[in-house]
Amino acid sequence: MNNDRRDAITKIIERISEMQAMAASIREEVETIRDEEQEYFDNMPEGLANSERGEKAENAIDQLNQVIDDLESLGENDFAHCLTEAMT
Repeated sequence: MNNDRRDAITKIIERISEMQAMAASIREEVETIRDEEQEYFDNMPEGLANSERGEKAENAIDQLNQVIDDLESLGENDFAHCLTEAMT
């Protein structure tokens, strides 16, 4: 691999690192929202929890959990290692 492509990969690695840090920060924010929604749902009277409002809260929690999982996966990927290997 030539130096121009190595330099480009090095810059990409830096950008990925920044993206992963941002994803971790966003994940924490989403976790806070999810926790608040879970607390709201947990404190609902049983009749309300079994109503449309309760179903919407449960759906919101499920969707927030999916976002958290996806952001966590993004942070766990070892893009830098793969790109570094590509440069060798």
